[in-house]
Amino acid sequence: MKKTLLLGSILTILYAPFCFAQLDWKRADSAFGKLPAGVQVYKTTDSVNGRPFIAYCVVVNLKDRRLEFTTQIGEGKRYTPTQFYEKEKKPLVVMNGTFFSFATNQNLNTVIRDGFVVSYNQPALQQKGTDSFYYPTRSAIGITKHRRADVAWLYTDTAQRWPYAFQERPILAKGANPDPSFEDLNTLDQWKWWKMNTAIGGGPVLVKEGVVNVTNEEEQMFVNGEKDVHPRTAMGYTAKRQLIILAIQGRFPGLAEGATLAEEAKILADLGCVEALNLDGGGSSCVLVNGKETIQPSDKGGQRSVPAVFIIREKDKKTRQ
Repeated sequence: MKKTLLLGSILTILYAPFCFAQLDWKRADSAFGKLPAGVQVYKTTDSVNGRPFIAYCVVVNLKDRRLEFTTQIGEGKRYTPTQFYEKEKKPLVVMNGTFFSFATNQNLNTVIRDGFVVSYNQPALQQKGTDSFYYPTRSAIGITKHRRADVAWLYTDTAQRWPYAFQERPILAKGANPDPSFEDLNTLDQWKWWKMNTAIGGGPVLVKEGVVNVTNEEEQMFVNGEKDVHPRTAMGYTAKRQLIILAIQGRFPGLAEGATLAEEAKILADLGCVEALNLDGGGSSCVLVNGKETIQPSDKGGQRSVPAVFIIREKDKKTRQ
């Protein structure tokens, strides 16, 4: 296979209404040691809207049964991705995911591990200067036991086995209850139980049905921050059942400044994503392949400690099905 290629030669290209051209990605596998056939790494240093830009894209075959998709949480503590890498016996890929509280180390998004919810969405957000609360349904990406990926807007309840999932749009309800129940959403929108084997949440959704669809206002995330340029982490999937992991370097003036949500969304749509979502970014953005960093984290001290990660590992031959 050639080492340099345009996106369209490996992935389906879908239209998105923004002004910069498709990026030129180069194979970068050799920088990350031995990789299975189902995992490829690409890098681009093209500019985005006139700004210097660096990003990595990890393309993973969801159908490859040699690969296992899972998550891990810090159980009230935060660890750097490299620390998770060591604790999890050196898997192929470790990446940050959820947003979290610096004060309590609590995940603020859904995490599912081995079919069990181990972290829940933040249930209510108080409106500034009022006694009212928003009840947002924030997004997550999940993978079933049959290796099918899905992005949905979720309402989680610790009393329920599975999250409530909305597939068509996020629900933004309001009320006076700081600890709402599902009934407080007061919605007639259809929902289903989201029975995922593995999942990690973030937000907002960036791509739906193959086109840019940024739902930051509905998810109450980065409201009025659409033009902010930051490092980014994101994930999506293609119609050919490829998992797409995108890491965008940022906050390095003159070298790699990052991307807006809209720019991030267009990149994912151009990569052929049917659905995709943003994950925690900024100083948290970090994707490791065989323990080696793709983008350079933006914090001066290097990798930021996080309370949850998404993991891809190669199965032991005895456990493959």
